[in-house]
Amino acid sequence: MKLAEVLALPAFASATVVAGAEHLEREITWSHVVDMPDPMPWVRPGFLLLTTGFSWPKGEEAQRRQVADLAAREIAGVVLAVPRYVTHFSEAERDQANVSGLPLIEIPFEVPFAQLTEQLHRALMAEPYTIIERAEQIHRALMRMATREVTLDEIAAELSRLIERSVTFEDPSGNVLAAASFGEDVDDVRRQTLELGRSPLEVVGTLERSALNRRIRASEKPLRIAAIPELGMSARVACPIRIGTELAGVVWIIEGREPLNELDHRAAEYAALVAAIHIAHQRELSTTEARLGYASFLSLLEGEPGGVPIADERVRLLGFDASSHYRVAIVSIPQALPLDRNGLERRDRVATTVRDALRKRGREALVTVSLNLVPFLLPAGLDAAEIVAALGDPSLSVVIGREHHGIDGARTSYREALSLLSYRDRPRLATYDDLLVPRVIMGDPAARAQFLDDFFTPLRGKKNGRELATALLTLARHGFRFRQAAEALAIHPNTLRYRLDRVSETLGIELGDADVQFRVQLAARLLDVEQRDW
Repeated sequence: MKLAEVLALPAFASATVVAGAEHLEREITWSHVVDMPDPMPWVRPGFLLLTTGFSWPKGEEAQRRQVADLAAREIAGVVLAVPRYVTHFSEAERDQANVSGLPLIEIPFEVPFAQLTEQLHRALMAEPYTIIERAEQIHRALMRMATREVTLDEIAAELSRLIERSVTFEDPSGNVLAAASFGEDVDDVRRQTLELGRSPLEVVGTLERSALNRRIRASEKPLRIAAIPELGMSARVACPIRIGTELAGVVWIIEGREPLNELDHRAAEYAALVAAIHIAHQRELSTTEARLGYASFLSLLEGEPGGVPIADERVRLLGFDASSHYRVAIVSIPQALPLDRNGLERRDRVATTVRDALRKRGREALVTVSLNLVPFLLPAGLDAAEIVAALGDPSLSVVIGREHHGIDGARTSYREALSLLSYRDRPRLATYDDLLVPRVIMGDPAARAQFLDDFFTPLRGKKNGRELATALLTLARHGFRFRQAAEALAIHPNTLRYRLDRVSETLGIELGDADVQFRVQLAARLLDVEQRDW
């Protein structure tokens, strides 16, 4: 109970604070009447000292020393009955009290100390029941929200209103799930967290080094985290959100101008329970929704080219734009088949993460699952590295097909991505083009056919395409020496230059690039080995 609350009791109505008024938020644990020359042995931290001043020191130095000693004992304050034995606290005592931060209070001598202590102790004894009652009110209010279709942000807002503090819900990686502010936000770390959408890396590092993160993850109940002034972080209560044994997030209650108390701990625990119910429910809905989408999208990817089966129509309703270009990516989960329960749960978590990452970037969330794979659609212009980063698991790898147009193009890209899964030493993020040349060198017939098609299929569709292809191959077979190639073709160098410019334009390549020259020479050698025309 705070000293300011004690002064609001009827018995203290005539009391006057004469020093240390800025320290009335001190907590009171008990009161004690002491009228002897040395009160120090009789007081404890949090005590409210009541005295008539009968044995109070008379000299200024002794008075200053006694006030300083009482302040060092961390008592809540001193109440002096006036003016029977002492007219007022002296100026020296008031000055020292202001310096030491000790509240001094005067009360008329006619008010019996018995009346003061009776009301004070009754209030102190009633405080735990008040906390229990307020905690029950908070519990009921939050549980009512758990039975309604509300968002996590609405739950955070209700908690903030009930306890009059700023609160944040974060996932296990420190990303903000929901937040609500109360009054003026005086915590720099929380401001940064809301701006970034996640806990600042500096704060995460500090919590890891101090083992606080491990304590939070291992705890079954709320913990008080002390302030870290050098980071601009005030004290807070942290309570894990658990679904079974899984850590699903953390509730943070931020200390503002009022110190944290027992009610905040109870509120955090209730909020964590309601958040767990909400998250579990949302997961169930997402899983049901996702499985319906999974089946339709997988049917589209595995369908045969041509035609518009029912699955194609369903996937259009999920957001697939048949007029757009897409790549198909596949997340590979390093888990033995058949998947056990943990494997299935992990696969669903990966699918949910991918879906959320796509939606966060304003893209269609077309995701499916199959065995230990999570295929998904990458719209044109979206950097796959962003999705890989969102996964946050270095054991997962991603393979990506080429970009193609429409439904048949998505199917082609899917088959391209599937063809990469058999290569063990691929990088964590591997595209079809990244692995095409290594696969050709390793003797993959499909890769060899695709590699040659990349060069010559576009040329076949051009007028005089044979002349263009011959010019390209001749240049490669003569080590990209321009004059020798023109002589071998028995054409003027300007004619060769014209044909090669058309080749560069058609294939979108730069013949002066060393990597391009290697690929063209490899294509020429493959044709020579196979003893066939382009």
